[in-house]
Amino acid sequence: MSGRNLRRQPLRNPGFWADFLIEHAQVLSIALFFVLCCLLFAVFSPVFLMPGNLLNLLRQDAPMLIVAVAMTFVITTGGIDLSVGSIVALTNALAAIALRAGLPWPLMALAILLVGALIGAAQGWFISYQKIPAFIVTLAGLSMLRGLALLLTKGYSIPLPPHGVFLELGRGWLLGLPVPAILACLVAASGLVLLARTRYGRQVVAVGANAEAARRAGMPAQRVIASVYVLSGVASALAGLVIAARLGSGSSNAAEGFELNAIAAVVLGGTALLGGVGTVIGTVLGALTIAVIGNGLILLHVSPFLTQIVTGAIILLAIWLNARVFARLTVTRRKA
Repeated sequence: MSGRNLRRQPLRNPGFWADFLIEHAQVLSIALFFVLCCLLFAVFSPVFLMPGNLLNLLRQDAPMLIVAVAMTFVITTGGIDLSVGSIVALTNALAAIALRAGLPWPLMALAILLVGALIGAAQGWFISYQKIPAFIVTLAGLSMLRGLALLLTKGYSIPLPPHGVFLELGRGWLLGLPVPAILACLVAASGLVLLARTRYGRQVVAVGANAEAARRAGMPAQRVIASVYVLSGVASALAGLVIAARLGSGSSNAAEGFELNAIAAVVLGGTALLGGVGTVIGTVLGALTIAVIGNGLILLHVSPFLTQIVTGAIILLAIWLNARVFARLTVTRRKA
């Protein structure tokens, strides 16, 4: 039998497709749900599929997508980061303060990313090396960092200089696409390669599946766990820069509830809350689904508060499917 026939044979095997569907069931389900949402809103609102609305949707969703990609690594290790919204607010405010003080924007951007990395490293140290639960550490971070942002701004928005290259980070266009959307795509592509194609990504998955077994196999489990919070901090700082540039101001009230949307996007995409399974593609689809639901409901003149109800219901459904339906399908297939 020729090499070409050997390569084609698995594609003709029904068992191959059954295994493929079960293995990727959650990503395929969120992809199908995303398409159905788009079709539904397109039918009831002719504005939905207009290029201007879609590009605006991508621009507004970019910061959340950036954070959600990093959150995928955190949750894949079995952790959680509730402080991302507060990091966004703090770095958002610090960016405005630094620019108002006359600091050149490239230097300011590097400093803000470093601040995000240091916050993530501090939280990662408590979680990984001091064995304090991630929920407790990042919940404390959520409160302290938001409070620090309020202290620095005294609760007011700090306007950025009206004209500057930095504003292009949130308002600019490149090749007909919003710069924030391009930046989010680059982050998502980098996260996909890092998680699926590198040794570090395999370590993240292994640590999430069984940290003790990974440690005994020679993996630096503690360092890996700490590193994902550094990634989360840097991503949150980048999102803070993008939001500041788009809104033209820094505010301690920015990104309220941000952490819930990021976690929802990751869970909807099929990343296991208990760790050991992560998918960046699923996270991207989950983030876009949440953005489409919010945008579509606004176009249909539905109360914006309904978005939270719908998002919560979808998260509950996704967790139920994860715990019951997909797990049962996997066990049944393995027995067969």
